[in-house]
Amino acid sequence: MRCKNCKEKFEPARFNMKYCLKDECVRVFVEEVKAKQWKKTKQKMQQDLETIQDFLNMTQVIVNKFIRLRDKEENCISCGKHINGVRHASHYLSAGGHSSIRFHEDNIWVSCYKCNVMLSGNQVEYRKALIKDSNKRRKRVNKRPKTRTKSISSTRCCR
Repeated sequence: MRCKNCKEKFEPARFNMKYCLKDECVRVFVEEVKAKQWKKTKQKMQQDLETIQDFLNMTQVIVNKFIRLRDKEENCISCGKHINGVRHASHYLSAGGHSSIRFHEDNIWVSCYKCNVMLSGNQVEYRKALIKDSNKRRKRVNKRPKTRTKSISSTRCCR
């Protein structure tokens, strides 16, 4: 058998030996093994790395869960029927086409499977319900605790 590095003939001690035992050839073998290990480690690191899309999907799951909890006593926003089965967090303006308000809670309301999936959000009835119930929903928003921020004038700040 010939050495993979120096191409000289040698008698392998094991059946899978590809390099002879000269210092230079052993050094090349060790570098090759390290390169293979680094390649495997790098591939694993790349697979484990979370992308922006992964974070968006995780955030969407959390927001949808919040909406379901917020509206657990509410009926379907589109058809007004009581929801017995799965409650969907339905976007008025689609998450794909309006990414800037994808997580805005005023854009997401609970709806039934039929309206959200089969009728693609049932947009006409959804809009009517939003207009009709806007006062009720505003009152709920106004009940939230208000945060108070103090403004600091430049004269107070720079003394």
